[in-house]
Amino acid sequence: MSRTMEWAARPEHLGGIPRKLVIAMVGTFAKTVSSFLNTTSVHNADTLLRLVRSRPRRVPLITISNHMSTLDDPAMWGFKGFPIFDTKLARWVLAAEDICFRNALYSYIFRVGKCIPITRGGGIYQEHMNEALERLNDGEWLHTFPEGKVNQEEAPIRRLKWGTASLIARARITPIVLPIIHHGFHEVKMKFHPLLCPSKI
Repeated sequence: MSRTMEWAARPEHLGGIPRKLVIAMVGTFAKTVSSFLNTTSVHNADTLLRLVRSRPRRVPLITISNHMSTLDDPAMWGFKGFPIFDTKLARWVLAAEDICFRNALYSYIFRVGKCIPITRGGGIYQEHMNEALERLNDGEWLHTFPEGKVNQEEAPIRRLKWGTASLIARARITPIVLPIIHHGFHEVKMKFHPLLCPSKI
């Protein structure tokens, strides 16, 4: 099976310029939403920053989190002190193919921005899951939303897809796994406009 615009996801694509531009634009958006238009409180940020910047060489990192809105990624990385403009440190993320890859333009932008398309219901051995596994085997950072969908219920998570677990089990070097819980991005989406008043994230 072929991989959607895999060439655009390569760091050497057009000298890395498209990736730098997309990461810079997305990083600016995330910083604006999380640090300027809203009040963001982050607990244990030092652990995430340490693992992103200086974990042992070739050891992959998987961060997993709940999924409350389509703004979760990238806005959750926009807190003060996070190196969101660094293309080498930027996460890879699994993204829903039917939402983020609906046409050629979207596909290109998301691919350049280090997103890997996932077909919901396509199983753990679909070609793009193999691509995610390759990124882990390269020692990269991968973020996943194991619920597999947006869930805004104020209740404990009931069910997780097992794709993330399969990546952990199949990786050559067992990844460091860091769970993240966040709250408030669904409120940002509803209130987001130029005159946005600060709200708690």
